[in-house]
Amino acid sequence: MGYVKWFCALVGFMYGRFWGGVMGYLIGSAIESMLLASPKSMDDRYDRYQTRSPREGFMYSLMILSAHIIQADGKIMHSEMEFMRRFIRENFGESTVAKGEKILKDCFSLRKSKGEAVWRTQLDAACGRIAQTMPSEHRLQLISFLAEVAKADGTMTKVEQDALRQIASALGLNPGVVDQLFAMGGNSLEDDYKVLGISPDATDEEVRHAYRKMVIQYHPDKVATLGDDVKEAATRKIQEINEAKERIYRARNMR
Repeated sequence: MGYVKWFCALVGFMYGRFWGGVMGYLIGSAIESMLLASPKSMDDRYDRYQTRSPREGFMYSLMILSAHIIQADGKIMHSEMEFMRRFIRENFGESTVAKGEKILKDCFSLRKSKGEAVWRTQLDAACGRIAQTMPSEHRLQLISFLAEVAKADGTMTKVEQDALRQIASALGLNPGVVDQLFAMGGNSLEDDYKVLGISPDATDEEVRHAYRKMVIQYHPDKVATLGDDVKEAATRKIQEINEAKERIYRARNMR
């Protein structure tokens, strides 16, 4: 980055000799400071949002991670952006749409201006902060919402699945949770087993244990502080888990 001030100094010297070189050097130094300082790290911004309320911290975290998923295939699709606007409007309110879209664009700008290495560093730092400050139930809801973002255009690419698994791991969660989320709403017994995170050859007791574990993880009361809309999303997940469990129980003649 130090080349900027010396380039400006050279141009200044060519046009204004000594004092032109001095002024060019000072101007170049100022430009370098601006480039290094902008945009601010996502970690710093997350701290500001998190200190306001758990809900705002959750929303900001969702925008950061959504930006990564949206760009996972190297493109920003109009359909994905419309999905995010609609999602923010329905889950956080109309007044939050502009704020959420600005956060997304800031993340896109950071990735474009600083490059993949810096973006990954920032993303990992943000995930680390989220893992430290958010309970696992909130982090599970983040991954759940990100899975919906990934499915917004009707297709699910391997690169998107890999990106979700990487984020889940960085959040301190088992990457296998991604497969469970993708299986929810499926129409086969195989999908039902994936929802519970077990294989078809699991014992009846293992099925019961897996079901109880899922209910505890996704219980709506554990995300009540994030608002009624997030609690309703968790309730829908519990319903899907119950439906998967009932189909497995029927297939096994379990009670």
